[in-house]
Amino acid sequence: MRAEEEAEFRRYVAARSDRLRRFGYLCCGDWQRAEDAVQTSLIKLYAAWTRISHNACDAYVRRIVANTLISEHRRGWFRRERVSERPPERQIPDQSEATADTLAVMSALARLPPRQRAVVVLRYWEDLPIEQVAEIMRCSTGTVKSQGTRGLRTLRALLSAAMPERTMGASS
Repeated sequence: MRAEEEAEFRRYVAARSDRLRRFGYLCCGDWQRAEDAVQTSLIKLYAAWTRISHNACDAYVRRIVANTLISEHRRGWFRRERVSERPPERQIPDQSEATADTLAVMSALARLPPRQRAVVVLRYWEDLPIEQVAEIMRCSTGTVKSQGTRGLRTLRALLSAAMPERTMGASS
């Protein structure tokens, strides 16, 4: 890769890494797994940097992050425990300013299946159109619609149970 291309890649990573990490976190509910998925995605992006359109980088990286997390979930690697004398240190984001509503939504989101969670995050958090979500997820627009509907229905049920004093809307 030429020096100017590498500089452009570095600028892209500096500008997008925090947003990608938040996207990964929303998809999996774990900051370390999100960071790993983003790092894997950026390595793959670096390898393809000279071949892809830089206008499509965001969608390309989101697809890699989502697919990495879904594949990892299928393999079950994240569920395996390792015995050690000391538990690993975890960086837990400061949630002192997070409201009870935010924590309830994050907890409910973490309970969605990976594909539904990815669709809900892409569609409603990232505010992407159905067609772009379908492209990122490499599925049909009908699948995006059904996964989104199921995900919202499940979120609504989980939040109604967690916050019975609130009225959850019935339409999506």
